[in-house]
Amino acid sequence: MTTYLLAGGGTAGHVNPLLAVADLLRERSGDSVLVLGTEEGLESRLVPARGYELLIVDKVPFPRRPNRAALAFPWRFRRAVAQVRAHIREHRVDVVVGFGGYASAPAYIAARRERIPYVVHEANARPGLANVLGARRAAAVGVAFEGTPLRRGETVGMPLRREIVELDRAALRAEAAAEFGLDPDRPVLLVFGGSLGAVRLNRAFADSWRDVLDAGWQLLHVTGERSELVDPQVPGYAMRRYVDRMELAFALADLIVSRSGSATVSEISALGMPALYVPYSVGNGEQRLNAASAVGAGAAELLDDETFSGDVVREHVIPLLHDRARIARMARAAARVGTRTGAENVVALIDRALAEK
Repeated sequence: MTTYLLAGGGTAGHVNPLLAVADLLRERSGDSVLVLGTEEGLESRLVPARGYELLIVDKVPFPRRPNRAALAFPWRFRRAVAQVRAHIREHRVDVVVGFGGYASAPAYIAARRERIPYVVHEANARPGLANVLGARRAAAVGVAFEGTPLRRGETVGMPLRREIVELDRAALRAEAAAEFGLDPDRPVLLVFGGSLGAVRLNRAFADSWRDVLDAGWQLLHVTGERSELVDPQVPGYAMRRYVDRMELAFALADLIVSRSGSATVSEISALGMPALYVPYSVGNGEQRLNAASAVGAGAAELLDDETFSGDVVREHVIPLLHDRARIARMARAAARVGTRTGAENVVALIDRALAEK
């Protein structure tokens, strides 16, 4: 029997790949899968809901500036490491797998001090600090995107949720069209900005949806729950605040305009779908880097967030809607750059680390 401790959380970008790997490991008869996270992160809700025991570690952010929190950091971090070491001993953990986030940094150090191997997976093209530090002593390091600057990083892809891995787009297209009230025989442009939406994308398509329909396409627009856009309620334009089954939206889409978070790019590429990415301009630029592999392969193109507008849609998106041969080439390129075996690839790294133990 092998006991795995999967560490990570805080955001969906860390929790979802963790759960994809956990689900694959749980299928092994007799093995035990535990998850390490904080009480504050998204994992506190998603992990128990998926049927896993969540072991708690204190949330200890790395200090970014000299202040009172920075003075307390060494003591608080040592305490977090001690908490993880206690979990490892109590549950007789054989290997730790970290996915970034607050739980991962103390988990890596605790594993090293308990003399058990640990494996790192980095979901973003620009790695987080916890994984940068953890990769130095890891038994194996997997990255979702080629070119991610992590020591000894191997490109393994993104562990994806089962609904995406097993998605047969052609088989679900009729069901998806019925779900959104669209015609399965006409092409569909899918626009979305993540779970909270994207104001700039919403405004641009509020100004240009008629142009999409005039091009002979239908529009499926997922605005985000906070959006105040008014649904024009016209045939061929399906507006939704939120979509529970995003795989149905993917099944119906022939082209996508979206942000380029790591999970979004990985899922779209895995499904062999062409895309126009509008990377979120706030942050450290990781969304632009996440899309780089797909863009380089010819599967996607980048549009600038700060200038994205209805006019940009008319100048750049509408001409593409008229060029089905170009869309087909992008789709073929996407099929080459994406993978649906990210979870299996990470599990292979774990198995290798255990074999070399």
